[in-house]
Amino acid sequence: MKKTFAPQKDFLFLLPSLLGVSVFVFLPFGDVVRRSFTSLDASRFTGFENYRAIWDNTAFRLAMGNTLKFLSISIPLLLAASLLLANMVHFGRHSICTWYKKFCLLPMAVPTASLVFVWNMLFHRFGILNSILNLSTDWLHSSLAFAVLTLSFLWKNTGYYVILWLTGLQGIPKSLYEAAALDGAGPLARFRYVTLPGLKPMASAVLILALTGAFRSYREIYLLSGEYPDKSIYMIQHMFHNWFRDMAMEKMSAAAVVIVCIFAVLVYPFRKKGGGNFDSLIT
Repeated sequence: MKKTFAPQKDFLFLLPSLLGVSVFVFLPFGDVVRRSFTSLDASRFTGFENYRAIWDNTAFRLAMGNTLKFLSISIPLLLAASLLLANMVHFGRHSICTWYKKFCLLPMAVPTASLVFVWNMLFHRFGILNSILNLSTDWLHSSLAFAVLTLSFLWKNTGYYVILWLTGLQGIPKSLYEAAALDGAGPLARFRYVTLPGLKPMASAVLILALTGAFRSYREIYLLSGEYPDKSIYMIQHMFHNWFRDMAMEKMSAAAVVIVCIFAVLVYPFRKKGGGNFDSLIT
């Protein structure tokens, strides 16, 4: 007879991880929420004064707007490009696999600082691109810096997400594609009615990882443009850096709560197992 664990024993297995998450995540964030409603020294309750202060702050609105713009542009491009390339690698010929390994997997093996050095050589005012095109464009310290940052983010992360999509593609039975082909379905029809539904279990995890990765793109921005970048790539990380230097803990706490709420709203539709609203892509 098959043995089953009692609920109490199952809870004991989860207890160490639950304690770790509570001590190092939940309790510190609870303190951040508390500080967002107090003064700088946490001695006086201020209500929503800190939230009004950050909303009236021009730097906060600029950083939040740029961050949301970066998320809305880079993540769809990343997911679409990686999904397309994963299908080409999975169903394509050997030449595509070789090109993918040389170009897309290279950033995963090279440190970020080295990749940024390459981008600086290409896009610096006296770099390779301006030399070839005979231009004097300041790519990294103008509004064009946003495009450079997006390209850098895509090149650095596409290979990793191709691997994730390939994992999902390998879990789709080949018999489904064979049956669809016998029914007269073309490549686009097979992609829509076989590939996309089969990738639903992987879609939510890929999206959440992409959101998290986009929020952690501060290293690339800092190495590309320094502490004071062009306003087109002034992100929330720069704002936190400046506020931390000024020890504006009450503003940082309020901004952190707002960002966590925005992240939760973005992730919430895809929380369900099986991809959540990923069904909307195939209907």
